[in-house]
Amino acid sequence: MKQEYLSMLLLIERLHRRFLDVVKAEIDSLGIEDINNVQTLILYNIGDASLTIGELTNRGYYLGSNVSYNIKKLVESGYLVQERSAHDKRAVKVQLSEKGLYIIEKIDEMYQRNVDELGDVGFTGDEAKAAIDTLRKLETFWTNSINRLQPF
Repeated sequence: MKQEYLSMLLLIERLHRRFLDVVKAEIDSLGIEDINNVQTLILYNIGDASLTIGELTNRGYYLGSNVSYNIKKLVESGYLVQERSAHDKRAVKVQLSEKGLYIIEKIDEMYQRNVDELGDVGFTGDEAKAAIDTLRKLETFWTNSINRLQPF
């Protein structure tokens, strides 16, 4: 089982890198040079919401310092607009600009193409559900391991 566990870890890491390559190829094909693949996914995950950097970090998708850096770059490049929160003047909320909305529209189109092509190669919804179930079990295992090892 140890060899399978180690193989699974390597595959998860490799799949993540490969998916980032897919996103990079998509933005390159659109002629977009002022945003990277990780920043593209941040935009997609923000969607139509208005969020603080803390809220993005708390969602568990990103590390705090990386979020701050990437949000700054996305604002500078015009993909995000930021404004002070009406309720808490210390908090800054970000939301997608028209330029950011264009990117997530294109990424959503890529996702749909991917879904269609998965069907073409025989990847079924049941297989996707089984993969999700397996990955969630692994996530629960790792979360429980962290909780067990952290001092109170």
